[in-house]
Amino acid sequence: MSTSIQNTHQMRELRLNAMTQAYERQQETPKLHDLNFDDRFGLLLEAECAARRTRKLSRLVKTANLPEAASLEDLDTRPSRGLDKALVSSLAGCGWIQRQHNLIVVGPTGVGKTWLACALAHQACRQGMKVWFQKAADLYTSIVEASMEGTVSKLKTSLTTPNLLILDDFGIGEMTPYACQVLLDIVDRRMRTGSLLITSQYPTEKWHASFPDPTIADAVLDRVVHQAYRIQLKGESMRKMRGRAALAEA
Repeated sequence: MSTSIQNTHQMRELRLNAMTQAYERQQETPKLHDLNFDDRFGLLLEAECAARRTRKLSRLVKTANLPEAASLEDLDTRPSRGLDKALVSSLAGCGWIQRQHNLIVVGPTGVGKTWLACALAHQACRQGMKVWFQKAADLYTSIVEASMEGTVSKLKTSLTTPNLLILDDFGIGEMTPYACQVLLDIVDRRMRTGSLLITSQYPTEKWHASFPDPTIADAVLDRVVHQAYRIQLKGESMRKMRGRAALAEA
């Protein structure tokens, strides 16, 4: 058995699939044979590392439960949307998540709040961070179900483990007194474990009315609002704009 074939078999045994493919390409590219050992080996390592980064990103995005495949490269930054480009650029670095700060995105329905949240979540995944996306109304339902099944502790853990938890459409759905208490516990834990990104149709001064217990409302909002960046999206519904564009092309 030739040395190259033996090397290929051993790399496959080690599950170095990308490195194996790069090695085979090197064997088929005579001009690469002029490179020294370190340069050729470096190319193999880079191929394997790049493949692993891609697989990790795909895994993180898949497990984040994101409803939209959004990327900041496709962000609509027209002045009419009210976006602060400097703030978005800063948020893209994900330092706010590392510092365990929060982000609040508010604006009318259809203006792109969820899309922006997903784009920032994707950016966090690129940084190797764990993300979980949750509709606020679905969270309240999950809390009720978990209380009946005796799995509230497990639910709390699942929501405090990710580096970034997204609560979408806050203010929509009925929050029971018990769900209110659980939410406070989750928010309190997350102050030490990660960041919150909350989207809402309602300005923060109206969030208090969503809580059945005003005391807990004060406690939750004090933990979330006072250490949060804010984005106020404006403009026409993106869904309406896409619908008109589709009709125009038809």
